[in-house]
Amino acid sequence: MTADLSSTPDRRTVAELDVDVVIVGAGFAGIGMATGLARRGRESFVVLERADAVGGTWRDNTYPGIACDIPAHLYSFSFRPPADWSSVYPSGAEIREYLERTVIDEGFDDRLRLGCELLDATWNPAAARWTIMTSDGEITCRALVLAVGRLSEPRIPDIEGLDSFTGEVVHTAAWRDDLPLDGARIGLVGTGASAVQIAPHLAEKAEELVVFCRTPPYVVPRDDRQYTVEERATYLDPAVADDVRDQLLRDADAAFRQRLALHPDIDEIRSRARTHLHSQIGDPELRSILTPDYEIGCKRILLSDDFYPTLVRDNVILEPSALDTVRESKARAASGRCYDLDLLVMATGFEAARPPVSTRITGARGERLDTHWSDGMTSYASTTVHGFPNMFVLDGPNAALGHNSAIYMIETQLSYVLGALDVLSDDGIRSLEVTADAEAAYTAEIDDRASSTVWLTGCNSWYVDPDSGRLTLLWPGTAVSFRERNGTFDVEPYVVETREG
Repeated sequence: MTADLSSTPDRRTVAELDVDVVIVGAGFAGIGMATGLARRGRESFVVLERADAVGGTWRDNTYPGIACDIPAHLYSFSFRPPADWSSVYPSGAEIREYLERTVIDEGFDDRLRLGCELLDATWNPAAARWTIMTSDGEITCRALVLAVGRLSEPRIPDIEGLDSFTGEVVHTAAWRDDLPLDGARIGLVGTGASAVQIAPHLAEKAEELVVFCRTPPYVVPRDDRQYTVEERATYLDPAVADDVRDQLLRDADAAFRQRLALHPDIDEIRSRARTHLHSQIGDPELRSILTPDYEIGCKRILLSDDFYPTLVRDNVILEPSALDTVRESKARAASGRCYDLDLLVMATGFEAARPPVSTRITGARGERLDTHWSDGMTSYASTTVHGFPNMFVLDGPNAALGHNSAIYMIETQLSYVLGALDVLSDDGIRSLEVTADAEAAYTAEIDDRASSTVWLTGCNSWYVDPDSGRLTLLWPGTAVSFRERNGTFDVEPYVVETREG
């Protein structure tokens, strides 16, 4: 049953005009931050959410087959009571309900401003506060927490003639249940995580499904299953849930050795992927087309038991090149082959390396955040940015993982931000700004850690900034090492402005 967030009257007008903390975004990071603030009851805060519901990625992505590729008991807050997950890997609907329930249970639904988009945020040095313009008016705050995530801005490739397409074009993050799938000729653009989930469902409905595959992915078995009634009851015991989470975390972190291209670890995961391919694709020619020519792990390793079987259906065509041009109903691939289509489904990812919200943030010296990040995102502790006092970025620069749970990383950052807010609670302190030297040193540390990983030696991927070639999205280490490095706030690398000047 979905939690009801509609009972609080007119959530667009409940926020004060001035608060201690403004949180932008109501996905996992924003809801986690709000939970921490609500529980300690010290700071006043509001959560700005441009959509009309909470959930972030799991609100926006509702396409058939949407699910997580991290086990449910690791993809949930450690500080919440264990959730009653129905299967090893949670569905998108279950995750969204979990987040909605968190808002209700933690009692901050009256702090939400839904349908309220951040338009501009500017640091006011004289007042030592952020002035924030929203679609619902102005608000000021002492601390700004950006929790907009990496998967919030759908990316549509620049395809010649796409606007002339006579059918419908839909991104997987803007799915509509009324799309005419039955008997349609459908083009699926991309073979990433969303594509491998949605492809089997499209194939069941379509007269013909054309999968445009620019780069074949590595795929390993998903091995999902429903939990038994007895297992679900056992996992509701907090001690059992903690043990399960810790074991899952350790198991996932062990896979980081693959990203360092260490033997035999990388050989074992490569062999697992190739065995999966050979066991499900009997045609040698198709198997060759589906064999990646880059090192495993440098792009996201996908989990699926039904993607390969989908590709051998009679009504499915694997087009081993990118969609190049569109002329009305005809979609032409880079190979030169053309297909008549009624619907184009874009499983083409997100604007992750250059978050659009950065164009709306202006710091202490008039510099915009996107200018500061013109050579790729940088930070200190993957959370603060020089020139932007009292601002904290969650799930931003080098705060994601390619092998483990994003929620563990977010919780680490939450601890860091709460530690910084503890310092700011001193009446004599106006602001905290990380020094340029500290940010530069941390960036150099990231670059050094990343240099030997498969992300910088194996291929080009969306984890890497397209202009600078730096690894800007992922932490180049284990989840545990991220917490050891960034889990506790230390004021030493910060300039502390006091009220005396």
